[in-house]
Amino acid sequence: MDFELRVAREKLEREQRARKERAKAKLERERRAKAEAARQRDAIEATQRSKRLDAARAQIEAEQRMEESMLLGKGVIFCRTLEAIPFNGFGDKIKLPPSCFQELSDQGALDKGPMYFRLSVIDELVPSVSDATDEVEHRATHSGVLEFTAREGSVELPSHVWSNLLSGVSLDVPLVEVHYVSLPKGTYAKLQPEGMGFSDIPNHKAVLETTLRRHATLSQGDIITVSYGELNYKLRVLETKPASSVSVLETDIEVDIEGHDSAQESSRNQPVLAPLVIGKVEEGIVEEGTFNYYKFSVEAAIIDEVASGRMNIEVKIEADAGDADTNVYLSRHPLIFPTQHRHEWSSHEMGSKVLTVRPKDPNLVAGTYSIGVFGFKGVTKYRISVAFKDNVKQQIGGHATASSPIDMESVECQNCKHFISSRTILLHEAYCFRHNVLCQHNGCGVVLRKEEAASHVHCNKCGQAFQQEQIEKHMKVFHEPVHCPCGVILEKEQMIEHQSSTCPLRLIMCRFCGDMVQAGSIPADARDRLRGLVEHESICGSRTAPCDSCGRAVMLKEMDIHVIAVHQKS
Repeated sequence: MDFELRVAREKLEREQRARKERAKAKLERERRAKAEAARQRDAIEATQRSKRLDAARAQIEAEQRMEESMLLGKGVIFCRTLEAIPFNGFGDKIKLPPSCFQELSDQGALDKGPMYFRLSVIDELVPSVSDATDEVEHRATHSGVLEFTAREGSVELPSHVWSNLLSGVSLDVPLVEVHYVSLPKGTYAKLQPEGMGFSDIPNHKAVLETTLRRHATLSQGDIITVSYGELNYKLRVLETKPASSVSVLETDIEVDIEGHDSAQESSRNQPVLAPLVIGKVEEGIVEEGTFNYYKFSVEAAIIDEVASGRMNIEVKIEADAGDADTNVYLSRHPLIFPTQHRHEWSSHEMGSKVLTVRPKDPNLVAGTYSIGVFGFKGVTKYRISVAFKDNVKQQIGGHATASSPIDMESVECQNCKHFISSRTILLHEAYCFRHNVLCQHNGCGVVLRKEEAASHVHCNKCGQAFQQEQIEKHMKVFHEPVHCPCGVILEKEQMIEHQSSTCPLRLIMCRFCGDMVQAGSIPADARDRLRGLVEHESICGSRTAPCDSCGRAVMLKEMDIHVIAVHQKS
């Protein structure tokens, strides 16, 4: 009986404990459920608060951007993200879609004068915010607008803007943010050539001014390319005032040009003029097909001595013995880099040579002269010098020869065709027939030693006489067809004439801007052709300037006619 009671009691205790544990577990689950519900409510409230804060922050930022855009654009708000497409153009003026014109026109941007835009690259692959900020700041520039003819969704960039904005950027579809801004007129700019040679250009500031006419803006950090004939010089914008980006339209801006950056000189292939001191020998090495350039200055007093015939200018090249050979070309500024077909004096002799600038040369003026040493064959080590040599000629016995009785009794030698005294003609002919031979080439008539006659040859094209070892060089230099960059193929002499008078790529001194520029083709206007203008002068002369007498805006190319016709001035 006791056993059964004990078993029943134990069973009851177990059931009571189980009920208590279940009740405790239920309470714990309820507590946990309440805590989880509280956490979820807190998370939802935090998310909602964050969204409200983000929305408020975004609204504030949008309002700030709106205010900044209003300030930068002087009331015009325009910002587009467009696909960048390059086009072959000059300067910094871009092409936008027609819809941009409509949007800007509706806001009155056309009434505010020239339009300027800030261009920045949108790179979604930049890993961090700080890196992205630096990168965008680095890849940003300003521009004007050329026309609104680009296809919708794209912006066309000229080479200047493309190189400054997207150089080194490897994006499949480069996206650019185009933002309308208002820029102050520039008053000062500091530029630095990236390499040597820019200061060698005659009146290089005027050449830079011509380049800036194609630009609407200048921004710090941008690189401007200045073209001088076939040469291109890059200048970095170091500083602009009164802001980091300024307008260069319809304003006078002071420009300072700092010295070249020598650290970048070795990476450039631009030709450089090395200075030569008169009378001092300089050594050099030139490879086949390349040029080494030098320059020297001639004062007006020396030019007077040369023009009077008392002095010559000599350029001397002493080459080491061997198969290598050079040519030397000489020109005066503004032709600063003479070539095989664009020069004023040249020497093509084998080995060492002396190029003499003769007295009373029509191209001889005071100033700076350029020398081009061309590697014709192999690698040549040479020594170059420039000197002023006295040209004293002594004429001895001139009158005695004219009045000599021997001349009155001379007879013609049957072999060499020279006139010899009749008393010695037999002895002379006996010697002459044994040792001399007369060149039978038409117009030559040179008397040669018989052992030298075999090496005496004439060019079958121009008829000039040469030694046998020189004819190959003569044919290659003077008669090998040459391709002009404009597409014409001519021999050397015809090419020189072509590149000095008719080539559209030849450099001329513009009578309106005063710069050395490419002439261009024949102008389309018949009146400009009658005036003798080339294409560049026809375009450049179309710019207007106020008349000094009446203040009326007149085209530069018609200013002389206006002065004569209206003001009766010669």
